[in-house]
Amino acid sequence: MRILRRSLMLGLLGVATMLPGTAPSAHAQILTIGVRGGPDSIDPHFTATGTHAEALKHVFDTLVWSGRGLELEPRLAESWRVVDATTWEFKLRRGVKFHDGSDFTAEDVKFSIERIPVVSGPNPTTIYVRRVKETRIIDSHTIHVVTDGPAPNLPNDFIRLFIVSSKAAAGLTRETANEAFNSGRAAIGTGPYRYVSWQPRGELVLARFDGYWGPKEPWERHVRREIPNDAARVAQLRAGQLDLITRVPASDVATLRRDNRLTVQTVDTVYVFNVELDMRERANGITAKDGSALAANPFRDLRVRQAIDLAIDRTALAEVAMEGLGKPVNQMVTPTIFGFNAALPALRHDPAEARRLLTAAGFPNGFRIPFAFTNDRLPGDRDVGTAIAQMLAAIGIEAQPNGMPAAVFFPARTRGEHSMSMSGWGTLTGEAHYTLSSLVHSNDRERRMGAFNVLGYANPQMDKLLQDAAIEMDEAKRRKLLEDANALVSADKQRLPIVAVSSAWAMNKARLTLSPRVDEDTLAMDIRPAR
Repeated sequence: MRILRRSLMLGLLGVATMLPGTAPSAHAQILTIGVRGGPDSIDPHFTATGTHAEALKHVFDTLVWSGRGLELEPRLAESWRVVDATTWEFKLRRGVKFHDGSDFTAEDVKFSIERIPVVSGPNPTTIYVRRVKETRIIDSHTIHVVTDGPAPNLPNDFIRLFIVSSKAAAGLTRETANEAFNSGRAAIGTGPYRYVSWQPRGELVLARFDGYWGPKEPWERHVRREIPNDAARVAQLRAGQLDLITRVPASDVATLRRDNRLTVQTVDTVYVFNVELDMRERANGITAKDGSALAANPFRDLRVRQAIDLAIDRTALAEVAMEGLGKPVNQMVTPTIFGFNAALPALRHDPAEARRLLTAAGFPNGFRIPFAFTNDRLPGDRDVGTAIAQMLAAIGIEAQPNGMPAAVFFPARTRGEHSMSMSGWGTLTGEAHYTLSSLVHSNDRERRMGAFNVLGYANPQMDKLLQDAAIEMDEAKRRKLLEDANALVSADKQRLPIVAVSSAWAMNKARLTLSPRVDEDTLAMDIRPAR
């Protein structure tokens, strides 16, 4: 009776698989995974958040694909080339069908590029098309993309150019798009899986698209269950309710490795936790310890920023707060990224020097500030944020820790509400310009740079380096410009790189295998039956 009751309960929960020896044959082609975060909509152009793009890569193809090591690969574009100083040509794949059976053509590419600035939401996806001035259709499977100047990184940017159906999404506005996509009416892509249903903060259900232009997927149905609570994700895996879980908490890695039913895999990712400091004349929430107003924003003094940097023990964060699933970093990008500056020294931890600098800056008793950070996006974010607050307390800065869900954190951050915050950023295109031009170029709508720089940082030298790198077609010269920009980030210390994130997956050993990606995306296309 116990076995019967357990089977009935698991069936009612929609369980796709159980652990070795119990998986029913009817469920043999269903893949169910537990993820920490899911999409914010089914509209792929709504937000640039990583977990959003990760989920929707199953439904919507991109023009260019980013491989597991971030190498560029053909996708809906079979090839691309430079036509002249400001024109790229993309040859599109023939024979591709949308999920409704209609043909994919150049019109859908042009429509998707032009749609992004109209519908992009709280974490704007406009960074992926910011260099585009015009899209010209040459024929049904050839487009010319005219840029606002030489654009050596355009194919890199297009790894997040999701192609939607120009027919299904026609006429949608920012106000009407989410409803149309979430209902499935406009959720028509060319990806290997079709949209079936989605419950916000719950399950995303996808079905294999047998008309897909690429290799046939082994899974008839793919279920992505959003489970922000780490313990709950682990428990459901061990109970056989999930085939695989993402972002295994570091505290559970050793235990799960001892379970002979499971496999644990780890990888060093391109995500870096960084602290950003408000450079505006008046910053939100900064006060003296007694709550009284300060005469000026302390973060505008380089010595204060240097003090905060010196107060942070990155080794302890990586080894203790992240329990070994992290590495100390000295810049915003990781070593495999184009433009990484190998000459920069490791960042020091020196609380005594930090206190001396605070005193010299006129803050011998420190000050008080709310400190916001994500608590559900990347492995260890909650613990790293809490530990940083404790480290700052040691030098007299009362950073009041405020961990919050990414869905709350990022819109508030975009509105400029966090004067001091920490979150993760991944250089998903493989080039440092993607990160630096988004975060540390001054916020310049005309140049379409600095879209994520909302706290008033502006350095003309930085802007020139990044503007020059944006149009430099010579690879060696572009690399040097980006290396110099990384050195300037280190000197100015408005953004403080903290630790790079390693990620862990745990899975049913007898059921499947995974080929992990350095951008941490967990895709059904990289998961295969074990036998």
